[in-house]
Amino acid sequence: QCDPGEATKLLYELLYNLPFKIILMPGCSSVSTLVAEAARIWNVTVLSYGSSSPALSNRRRFPTFFRTHPSATLHNPTRVQLFKKWGWTKIATIQQTEEVFTSTLDDLDRRVKEAGLEITFRQSFFSDPSASVRNLKRQDARIIVGLFYETVARKVFCEVYKEKLYGKKYVWFLIGWYANKWFRTPDPSINCTAAEMAEAVEGHITTEIVMLNPENTRSISNMTSQEFINKLEKRLGNNPKETGGYQEAPLAYDAIWALALALNKTAQELAKQGVGLDEFNYNNKTITDEIYRALNSSAFEGVSGHVVFDASGSRMAWTLIEQLQDGEYQKIGYYDSTKDNLSWYNNDKWIGGAPPSDYTKVIITFRFLSQKLFISVAVLASLGIVLAVVCLAFNIYNGHVRYIQNSQPYLNNMTAVGCTLALAAVFPLGLDGYHIGPGLFPLVCQARLWLLGLGFSLGYGSMFTKIWWVHTVFTKKDDKKDKRKALEPWKLYATVGGLVGFDVVTLSVWQIVDPLHRTIEEFTKEEPKSDMDVSILPQLEHCSSTKMNTWLGIFYGFKGLLLLLGIFLAYETKSISTEKINDHRAVGMAIYNVAVLCLITAPVTLILSSQQDAAFAFASLAVVFSSYITLVVLFVPKMRRLITRGEWQSEQQDTMKTGSSTNNNEEEKSRLLEKENRELEKIIAEKEERVSELRQQLQARQQLQLRSRR
Repeated sequence: QCDPGEATKLLYELLYNLPFKIILMPGCSSVSTLVAEAARIWNVTVLSYGSSSPALSNRRRFPTFFRTHPSATLHNPTRVQLFKKWGWTKIATIQQTEEVFTSTLDDLDRRVKEAGLEITFRQSFFSDPSASVRNLKRQDARIIVGLFYETVARKVFCEVYKEKLYGKKYVWFLIGWYANKWFRTPDPSINCTAAEMAEAVEGHITTEIVMLNPENTRSISNMTSQEFINKLEKRLGNNPKETGGYQEAPLAYDAIWALALALNKTAQELAKQGVGLDEFNYNNKTITDEIYRALNSSAFEGVSGHVVFDASGSRMAWTLIEQLQDGEYQKIGYYDSTKDNLSWYNNDKWIGGAPPSDYTKVIITFRFLSQKLFISVAVLASLGIVLAVVCLAFNIYNGHVRYIQNSQPYLNNMTAVGCTLALAAVFPLGLDGYHIGPGLFPLVCQARLWLLGLGFSLGYGSMFTKIWWVHTVFTKKDDKKDKRKALEPWKLYATVGGLVGFDVVTLSVWQIVDPLHRTIEEFTKEEPKSDMDVSILPQLEHCSSTKMNTWLGIFYGFKGLLLLLGIFLAYETKSISTEKINDHRAVGMAIYNVAVLCLITAPVTLILSSQQDAAFAFASLAVVFSSYITLVVLFVPKMRRLITRGEWQSEQQDTMKTGSSTNNNEEEKSRLLEKENRELEKIIAEKEERVSELRQQLQARQQLQLRSRR
């Protein structure tokens, strides 16, 4: 029954009732542990036929204990040998919380470390294995050593079936002393069918001490191992292999022979001293020592093989390796740990055709930008660069024309250059590991940053400078306005230079102190579409730095303020008309579009940074559209005007040729209206001053009348 409580009761009855007991022969480890530890007090020798607990090898704790069943640790050299044979280095274990299994796993842990292997995950349970099995599944355990009694094994594999922790990806190592059809035995404690259990256990490996001599040699009882089995099965009747303890029967038989031989030898030695075995009592340590020496020197051929005990009283034996194939256990090899000799039959059979891997092989796949998207946007950016170059060439070529001169052509040139740089940034934005190696990635990161930063400062900064000057001059009072009428171009250029300088300083410090580098973002592992035993780990490359958020905060904060201020200034100056910057309304329209696109795109790209296609589409198309809009709004009307009206004369030619007045009617009207407006404003101011004087005179007369009445 393997019940320590029941064993304690029986031990008490045996020891406190005559006759004296010279030898006790318990079965399983839990009972043997209790009996052997107590027997030393009564000088009683213990000989077990079914105990495998490694703890029982402790001679200090169990000085009178012997066993014909080898220690469970004898399985471990075999397991380690098989791990090495099949190339497994990562092992998981699950055990029932019993001393025999705990000490066995402690020994296995030591042995796998010595072999350069590793127990990566260890689970234990008292009665319910469900949580432990789930944890094995969660940890992706593949090669699993299970240590538990037969009744508990059925519970474990019912949970294994539910969690699908079996099949071609998994290998289970179990104890080999279960009954042959243990998984088909009806068990009311589980809710799995026999077919489900058979499916779950298929292909598992067992290691078991050789309990039956495989050679056809006669034992000390004059029987071969096969003759012994035939007699045993005849006495057991139907289904003898399903009888509990059937596997250990040869060990029990040899234990009786070992006891008989030891008692004979002890009797002979005692006879020399004039003492007999019948004189034994619980205080007679002399007879116990003689029995110990006789058992310790035992060496004979039994039906289980050669019987000999090591220094700890444990049996030395070979290990049998079996595999469950199509519902039947098949011998696939033997292992002799004393000689480190593995005898292999080469008939091992695997569900997947070959031994599985001891872990899920992870295939790293990078998420690259869609090449169709990249090429499409790159074509748009290239066309935009061509347009910017055309606009720049047009502006430079026609710089002598009055209409172009009155639009501050140098600032417009900066705008065209800025758009060119911003459009050029689209190309490094789309470069990733598909095109370049990890070594070049930091350079691409810097190129993205510098091109976008300088492109924005030149393109938007030049437009912002125009609108800022218009607002500064034409929203002042009359007495200050006359002082500011003269437009000083160097101030405009200095403003743009300041914006560009801020970017250069900020980007330089950023690049020196905390340079951008290649970082990898990992996503949740994915299952492959094919039936491969691998897991796909998607990764995405990013440009990042240690204080990335701080730098982006500085950069985006400054640019955001410029965008908001630009919108405000464009709105404030929408109704102003001036010949000194005749395209400021077009500039205002461009600022609206650029600001809206940038203010929307910046946060969206941060949110979508893990979606490479969406992030690139938002960022690149915002750059493309804002550049296109800026170039079209600023330069196309100028081209159209000069082409349709033929205004190709310089300001000097315009003063020398009288015929040019016809072509400048609209500009002349604008100047006349401004002049008339200023004159009217002066007249109104004079009238207001006259009204103010008359009011003062009226108040003075009223005060005189009041005084005269008094």
